[in-house]
Amino acid sequence: MGEPQGKYNIKAVSNLLGIHAGTLRAWERRYKMIEPVRNEAGHRLYTDEHIRILKWIVNKVENGFTIGQAVELLHKQDEPAFIEHDPRIANQMDVLKEQLLHELLKFNESKSNELIDRAFSLFSTEKVLIRIMGGILTQVGLKWEKGEILTAHEHFVTSLLRTRIGMVFNSLPVNGFLPKALCVCGPEDQHEIGLLIFTYFLKRRGYETVYLGTGIPAEEVEQIVEEIDAKLVIISSTIPTHRSKAVQLACALKDSGRDLKVGLGGNALNMLSDQEKKRCRDMLVGSTEAEWREWLKE
Repeated sequence: MGEPQGKYNIKAVSNLLGIHAGTLRAWERRYKMIEPVRNEAGHRLYTDEHIRILKWIVNKVENGFTIGQAVELLHKQDEPAFIEHDPRIANQMDVLKEQLLHELLKFNESKSNELIDRAFSLFSTEKVLIRIMGGILTQVGLKWEKGEILTAHEHFVTSLLRTRIGMVFNSLPVNGFLPKALCVCGPEDQHEIGLLIFTYFLKRRGYETVYLGTGIPAEEVEQIVEEIDAKLVIISSTIPTHRSKAVQLACALKDSGRDLKVGLGGNALNMLSDQEKKRCRDMLVGSTEAEWREWLKE
């Protein structure tokens, strides 16, 4: 048989798999799980077999494995049975999440950081931030709303996790071909961790993000959108009493006539009225990774 023919350039593969081209090149250099074909100009070209392998690896990463663990399993040709069938392994992320929540609510900073370090060593950064930290923040928010924990508990958890999330931001590359994204909390909404996690989700995919966080008046948000020429705006709404202001800002931006995609996210949006849901339908980014990815594709 002749040499396999490459069909796809790196940009096409990046779009197909939903990963940054720089990340793909780094995986190839470090783990050598595939060897792209080179055309006469020296550019990478990928075969259907390459795509099959990469899809398998991305699926593993999206389901909690580190890239190193995924490649190791690939080299073994099949997955050890215990990964599929041992519920203790399958639920490892949930167990660690509950342990971390327990230590956070005891104000145990050192033990909490130790567990976070352990999580990063076992799972991909995206899974730690979204599945573990994001899950904890949702639970803490619900406990606080029900009066099961003190405001001090909520502030401690938020402060510690915000610090750890911020530590991973600066290492992510930017894809200059993607639109610039502005991320901001709704007017008067002071809970920003969910927005930080979604901002990481965008940065992980190569988006250049401008993160404003809390305390930005609606009129200033509109000015900044124009000043930085943002094409994507994400507005977070966590506190139900401030939800209507976030919705109002999102609708104002959407109806401004600008070339702009507007997204609304946050726990408060779970309580939208039927009328609000109809008005905001195209802007709701959802609450899971799968919903976030689908919204971005659209």
